[in-house]
Amino acid sequence: MQCPDEEQLLAKLEEQNRLLETDSKSLRSINGSQRSPCSSRVFSFGEDPSSAWGCIVKNWEEWSTKKIKQLREMIRKGIHPQYRAMVWRLLCNAYSRTTELQYSQLLLKTCPCEKMIQRDLDRVFTLHPLFQGQDGGVKERLFHILKAYLVLDQEAVYNQASVFIAGLLLMQMPEENAFCVFVRLMQDFHLRELYRPRAVELGCCVYQLEKLIQEFLPELHSHFRTQALETSMISSAWFLTVFLSCLPLPSACRVFDVFMCEGLEVVFRVGITVLQMTQAELMNLDLEGMVQFLEKTAMQRLAQDPDVLIAKAYQIKYSSKRMKKLEKEYTAIKMKEKEEEEEIKKLHAENQGLRKKLDFLEKRYSEDLVWQLGQEVTQTRRREVENQHVLKQMQIRILLEEESVPVPDEISLQHLQEQLLSGRLREEEALNGFRELKQHIKDLEEKWQQQKGGSTSSGLQEAVMSARLREALARVQLGQSRHKLLQLQLQNQIRGNQLKRLTALARGQGELLRSLATQNRSLRSLLQQVTKEEPCKSPEEDWAKDKTSTVELQDHVDHLRVQGCDGQPDSQLPHQNPKSSETDNSPENGEHCLQEPHNDSEPFPAERGRQTVSAATHRIAGQKTEA
Repeated sequence: MQCPDEEQLLAKLEEQNRLLETDSKSLRSINGSQRSPCSSRVFSFGEDPSSAWGCIVKNWEEWSTKKIKQLREMIRKGIHPQYRAMVWRLLCNAYSRTTELQYSQLLLKTCPCEKMIQRDLDRVFTLHPLFQGQDGGVKERLFHILKAYLVLDQEAVYNQASVFIAGLLLMQMPEENAFCVFVRLMQDFHLRELYRPRAVELGCCVYQLEKLIQEFLPELHSHFRTQALETSMISSAWFLTVFLSCLPLPSACRVFDVFMCEGLEVVFRVGITVLQMTQAELMNLDLEGMVQFLEKTAMQRLAQDPDVLIAKAYQIKYSSKRMKKLEKEYTAIKMKEKEEEEEIKKLHAENQGLRKKLDFLEKRYSEDLVWQLGQEVTQTRRREVENQHVLKQMQIRILLEEESVPVPDEISLQHLQEQLLSGRLREEEALNGFRELKQHIKDLEEKWQQQKGGSTSSGLQEAVMSARLREALARVQLGQSRHKLLQLQLQNQIRGNQLKRLTALARGQGELLRSLATQNRSLRSLLQQVTKEEPCKSPEEDWAKDKTSTVELQDHVDHLRVQGCDGQPDSQLPHQNPKSSETDNSPENGEHCLQEPHNDSEPFPAERGRQTVSAATHRIAGQKTEA
């Protein structure tokens, strides 16, 4: 006797059968035969409704618990289209009345991805062969399923691949049942994780498939590396759509039958089989050729006999332990990458914090630096003005000293005049003595000649007298020479003292002027650097101040010059012509220095001082030559 649960299950199955028979969009049965795992008799679907799949559906609890191996073999051989919807619902346990009732309420709400879903539906329904020949109602119902699920699971993320999954379900069952199966697939078959934005689950599947290719097809794997073909370029659509976007509908349904029973394992098996069966063609193609070949030609060729494709797929040695080990390796790699990303983010955050702190310090330092530079500029300009004032005063002092150098003071002038007067007196006395001596000698000579003519003195007395006369004449000449030598020494001493004073004064003034000019240039260069770094005032104001200071200093110089000229007596300001001083050989003209009138147009007073010293030197040298 059957229990109430079994009777209820049978009633639901019969109701689903009636719905499938009345649904115009469901696929009709295809003539074929299946061998029941519990009997050696061959069932004909067209003849006997109680076929092998009908027996399996009626005894589902027994088959799903005690005959799992036989059930998998039956599913790999293909689910009969008449029972495919019921078997899919049984495989994913999608008999939930609560979800069906909730579906209509979910449609009343809005979803933020509605425009995106509608855009993908327009594109997929137009281009993909899976939806060709379908009417607009399928498109509308497909939009409802995707929208309702995103409203139900607000943490889920919409992915275009879900359009193929929901579209295939609508081709097999009513809208409400398709929604229930879609919910179970997303939650229990890892499709929800595959559709996440970071694609961690998808990356793990691609990593596992790449390792399987390296293990089973090493030559093809090397060719992929040579052509820079990443496994994700060809396998991402396989995992996201379970080959629905690649294979034709009959072959895609066969692969999806096995997927509903065994999960993503069939995707790995079919993927390796596809590459294994097309390895010869792929080895002769480049990157673009391999991608196009796997998307179109290879899938169309392999889909002609789905039984061979599924059979070869399950001839591959697939190890669950190996897949779990690869999953752990990928998890470890991702954890390491995540730690590195976190470290990079941490360093980036620290860098941003340091950058903000640096910007703040630079701003604060720049403000302090601007204020400090302003103060330094002000002090520098003040020092420059003071130095310019000192320089102007020194130039004025040099001018005044150069004007007063050739004019000796009153005491030294009187002393020189007394020495000159005494020298002239001694010279006159000496000259008078020499004249008297010459006259006396002349008289003696006349007397001697008279005595010589009238007397009979011996020759010895004549010799003595002549010798004495010659001695007296030599003494007179020696006295004249000594007097002339003393006169020349006196003139030389006077000229030498004047030349030494002029040379020493000119040298000192020249060194002072050069030091002041060097200091002025250094101050000007420092001011130009500071002004370039931080200009505080306009150049017009600086020029105006400099011009005003120059005018004031020039007035002061003129005033001092007028006072100096007014305060000197005429006797202390001798002016001589350089030509006359050079040609005059008298001692009276050699006691004064050459004094030239001051020319205001001369920019450097030291040059005029050097000219004065040079003229005086030439004059003294000329006098020495004449002497």
